[in-house]
Amino acid sequence: MTKEELKNRTKHFALNVFKFLMSLDNCKAVDVVSFQLFKSSSSVAANYRAVCRGKSNADFLNKLKIVDEEADESLFWLEFIKGLEIKCDNVELEKLIKEADELVSIFSAGIKTIKEKNNIKN
Repeated sequence: MTKEELKNRTKHFALNVFKFLMSLDNCKAVDVVSFQLFKSSSSVAANYRAVCRGKSNADFLNKLKIVDEEADESLFWLEFIKGLEIKCDNVELEKLIKEADELVSIFSAGIKTIKEKNNIKN
């Protein structure tokens, strides 16, 4: 997958999460969870763009770690919504969970590869 394809994929993930969140009922508790998920999913897309502009291998790696953490946080909030059994489009929720999980796998694998190539232990 090219950088441009992954930029588009992360942006579409953020857009799809936003659309999903717009369909949820409004109440204080759901709003808090929604806001956290909105922040983390949009951060995946925004920070991946920053990864693509990394100035060095170390900068690239550090920014990629942030994207990985935000993707994992997005996965957490999606699973949290599922666990709370919040009334929603469950088919869309499962799609988003799957996509978040795949993004975590992609970014984690990228981090591992970069560390191996550069002989980084930590």
